[in-house]
Amino acid sequence: MIEQLSALQQLAVDSASDKKAFDILILDLRNRSDLTDFFMICSGNSKVHVQSIVDAILDNCYQTHNKPLAIEGYSGGNWIVVDLGDLIVHVFHKEARLQYDLERLWGDVPVIKAVGQ
Repeated sequence: MIEQLSALQQLAVDSASDKKAFDILILDLRNRSDLTDFFMICSGNSKVHVQSIVDAILDNCYQTHNKPLAIEGYSGGNWIVVDLGDLIVHVFHKEARLQYDLERLWGDVPVIKAVGQ
């Protein structure tokens, strides 16, 4: 199922892409979770890279008056979660992403958008 991204989803994807995030996915959780409607998952190569991806997403969100509800894991830089309400962004160090494997956990939900390098 492929559909057009919301403005917030497009902002997050573009922000992450601009910072060279890779393996970007948006998972549709609308029929599976009461917590949120979508997950965005992407990867970076290092702690600093992961943090810079999150910084870009946050900077662009603040410019469009989309304030995050919560941010977790920023200081560790291994797995940072940004709660934007209908969209929860997971930015992983590439090795942590393999370890936690959210794509397998949510493997039966539709992928709305996949962007990679």
